[in-house]
Amino acid sequence: MRIDHSPVVARYLEAIAGLAPLVAELREQFDRDRRLPPAMFAALASAGLFRLWLPKALGGPELSPLEFMAVVEHVAALDGSLGWIVGNGAGMSRIGGYVPEPVARRWFSDPGAFIASATGAIGEALPSDGGYRVSGRWPFGSGAHGATLFMGLAADKTDGESRLLCCYMNREAVELDDTWHVSGLRGTGSCHFQVRDVFVPAAHTHSFLEPSPSQPGLMFRLPPATLFPWTIAAVPLGIARGAIESFVTLAETRSRSGNSAVLRDRETVQADVGRAEALYRSARAFLADAMTDLMADAERGEPTTNARAAYRAACANAAESASRIVHLLAADAGAISIFESCPLERALRDIQAASQHVAMSPNNYVIAGRIRLGLDPGTARL
Repeated sequence: MRIDHSPVVARYLEAIAGLAPLVAELREQFDRDRRLPPAMFAALASAGLFRLWLPKALGGPELSPLEFMAVVEHVAALDGSLGWIVGNGAGMSRIGGYVPEPVARRWFSDPGAFIASATGAIGEALPSDGGYRVSGRWPFGSGAHGATLFMGLAADKTDGESRLLCCYMNREAVELDDTWHVSGLRGTGSCHFQVRDVFVPAAHTHSFLEPSPSQPGLMFRLPPATLFPWTIAAVPLGIARGAIESFVTLAETRSRSGNSAVLRDRETVQADVGRAEALYRSARAFLADAMTDLMADAERGEPTTNARAAYRAACANAAESASRIVHLLAADAGAISIFESCPLERALRDIQAASQHVAMSPNNYVIAGRIRLGLDPGTARL
């Protein structure tokens, strides 16, 4: 059965389709303001798209990873920035399975709860009575302007060791730095944020690499370091899916200089569309297969190192394949693809930005290769 045809996913896909008119109305504002407008944030929250991994015990749907993938991909096909925000925000709803249940209930009692998070830098967590004094500045705080809570990665270096902690801080304690001046994924508002000597209760923290689950779901056995790439891995695929759909529509009427035939009647274009579809489907299948193996190993209680490495390679392959698709179709479209009125122009910018994320870095191939060759992964963030 196709994951995106499951009843629970079908309800989300219907809600996503209903957002299309609002997205069309506000899209120019995404780029101009370099963030999502409050009305767009509210619509996403109202559709339940920030709670996809919230534990069932807390009233959430606790989607499977493959169901999560299908939903995020469809949002990203509508708009890359939206997909990025939903992937990040919904992905953070899983922390309801890591922190004490009373804390999680309080945080997610707000239907509009959204956690902006960053692991691209490491702050400082100094042990203090009942918690930590946290200081740090973190980049890429996607959705920061609509966030109700912030998570920054910080190190507790007590006794000479460095324990990486996910530290959750109230919006009032956080300063935003307007650094998001970029070409692609402009609507994500992924600016820097910082805190200075803010007290964070111990109950508002958990280990990044080895958390103790507070909920029984299988997914919560996997640490944030493993799951965070999955939250955005489907975004490039969604951007590519949207590009294919846009190109097919364009090809019905568009011709190129020096050739009166519309694009869809040209054999080279037909081959490229077929190639794009093959790239998309194979990348999507690899991603789903890798996550299925990872979850199966976790359920059996077996070591997941090999599966984690393959899954990281699948994330890199998804971004690589999606980028190839978008560039291939933009080249076939010709000069029209550089105009802002053409959806392929935005897809080009968005896929370039999405592909730069460390979760989809080509270095993931190195990790997978090292494991296959009998070496250690070369990183603790696996």
